[in-house]
Amino acid sequence: MGNQLPKSLLIVDDSLIIIDRVIDSLKDHHTVKDIFTANNYQEAIEQLKKNTPAFLLLDIQLPDKSGIDLLKIVVKEYPTVKVIMFSNLLDDNYIKVCKKIGAKYFIDKSRDFELIPGMLK
Repeated sequence: MGNQLPKSLLIVDDSLIIIDRVIDSLKDHHTVKDIFTANNYQEAIEQLKKNTPAFLLLDIQLPDKSGIDLLKIVVKEYPTVKVIMFSNLLDDNYIKVCKKIGAKYFIDKSRDFELIPGMLK
C-alpha cells in the first residue's frame, strides 16, 4: 500500500451543485486529500498553475471555452494529471475525441457519481 497516499483533485464545472455533489461523494474516501475547484476555463488554468493536481474532473461544457480545449492543454503541459471527463454529452464522438486526446475516463455526470471515488487511484 506504499503508493496509496492521498492525492489532490481539481474539479472544473460551472455548476456549484455538481461540485458540491462530487465533494460530498468523496468525503468518506481517503484517496483525495486536497480538492480544488474552478467554475470555468480561465479559473482552471490559474488553479493548474498554482496547484497541479493528481486528478482533474473536467466538464466539457464550460461557460468561457470548451473543456476539450482544456484537456488538450493539460495533456500537453501537465502530463502527470489523470483527466476524467465528466459530462451530460455522452455522444460517442465526444467520448472518442476525449479518449484520443488523452482522457483516462469519460463518465456521465447525471448518473455515474458513485464511480468517481474508484477512479481516483
